[in-house]
Amino acid sequence: MNNTNLVPLYAEIFLLVSASALLLIDMFLSDAKRNLTYLLSLVILAGCAAFSFGDLAAGTTAYTFNNMFISDPMSNLLKLFSYLAVGLTLVYSRRYSDDRGMITGTLGGEMYVLALLSLLGQMIMISGNNFLVIYLGLELMSLATYALVALRRNYAVSTEAAMKYFILGALSSGFLLYGISMLYGATGSLDLNTVAKVTASGTVNKTVLVFGVVFVVAGLAFKLGAAPFHMWVPDVYQGAPTSITLLLGGAPKLATFAICIRLLVEGLLPLAVDWQQMLTILAVLSMAVGNITAIVQTNIKRMLAYSTIAQMGFMLLGLLSGVVNGNQLSAVNAYSSSLFYAIAYVLTTLASFGMILLLARSGFEAENIEDFKGLNQRSPWFAFIMLILMFSLTGIPPTVGFYAKLSVLQAVLATGQVWLAVVAVLLSLIGAFYYLRIVKAMYFDEPVDNSQIFANRDMSVALSANGLAVLVLGVLPGPLMSICATAMLKTLSS
Repeated sequence: MNNTNLVPLYAEIFLLVSASALLLIDMFLSDAKRNLTYLLSLVILAGCAAFSFGDLAAGTTAYTFNNMFISDPMSNLLKLFSYLAVGLTLVYSRRYSDDRGMITGTLGGEMYVLALLSLLGQMIMISGNNFLVIYLGLELMSLATYALVALRRNYAVSTEAAMKYFILGALSSGFLLYGISMLYGATGSLDLNTVAKVTASGTVNKTVLVFGVVFVVAGLAFKLGAAPFHMWVPDVYQGAPTSITLLLGGAPKLATFAICIRLLVEGLLPLAVDWQQMLTILAVLSMAVGNITAIVQTNIKRMLAYSTIAQMGFMLLGLLSGVVNGNQLSAVNAYSSSLFYAIAYVLTTLASFGMILLLARSGFEAENIEDFKGLNQRSPWFAFIMLILMFSLTGIPPTVGFYAKLSVLQAVLATGQVWLAVVAVLLSLIGAFYYLRIVKAMYFDEPVDNSQIFANRDMSVALSANGLAVLVLGVLPGPLMSICATAMLKTLSS
């Protein structure tokens, strides 16, 4: 094992150097040439993808910096989808951000640089194999997103959302850090592998360990937006500029899933009985609060925020199904199902907010459900794309959301918790109401606005491809599910 080996860090080093260079280049660009910053950002993401794809294709696991950083199949797969999520966010949001002065004038290309630095934090979270490294990655991501939410400095609603996000984000970080400190005090190590060995030995005070786990799970629940730690999600999703809401709702969910696997599965698996019970409560509360509260929402961003809470609850079902009575035989199936669900959710939510950005124009946000009325008359193609997305979030075949929900429910049933699967299905049926309400508005209501829908060619192509991918992955889920299972198997066995 070479502890000075920088090869596993090539993608992170490339992103850090490139983002710093991009900030310098952008200083010398006029508003008329600001398009170059956008194009360079996409090139940087493509470069990172090349490094991570090479590592994923190799299928090996590598440690560096005294085991504090790990490059394994799960991390490389999640990084690839994180690049995709950030790239699509930049494509979808370019016209919206330009119309609102977020990428011109004194702000320049700060949005692009902050988005890349947020991505760097997510990559560190995904590959962290040490409590403090994961925490540093989390703070790097969080600080960048706090600034992004407040980017429209003359827009009071965004400033208020940024303050709420910062205060509650700091609280969640405190929870996580306090839990980590208790685990360190009990085990004497910050290394996840060492913590797992010491915990399994049974020589440490279990009471201290369980208290530490409670605070760690609470911190993770804040970052996921799981109930009852969800209070920041609706306000921040609604108050932030829609392009930034998309940035918050996409790639960070993949990074948070990764640290759930790192901390709970790789670091605290001997305490699975304890944290799985906590996740059960969080999952049921999230599905109930998210689906029931979303019914009364008229603002589509706020509705999708409560939808996110419910979807995160469903994703937790896979995480709590890995260990049954101390038996880990179903672990790979359960965790890979949860990984597949996270990827499917991110792909669907990217296009969902992309549709809001498509309908928005200068001086008009398209944030209300009534703004989607009669969309089929204005653009049959994009109405069809939105139909696919709503079907996927509902879990209607043949979309990827159906197969994702099915795979998670199979993992839950394998544990013998039939009641939990029944509750999940019933709450999903409640959720179908508010998703299908949008479909009804698009196809059966008269349009409130008959103006022409304008989209840049890159946005139109990307949004169409994104929507069709949600459909194709539902018809042919096998390849992606196989990749998720293989990545999880190699990661857990390394």
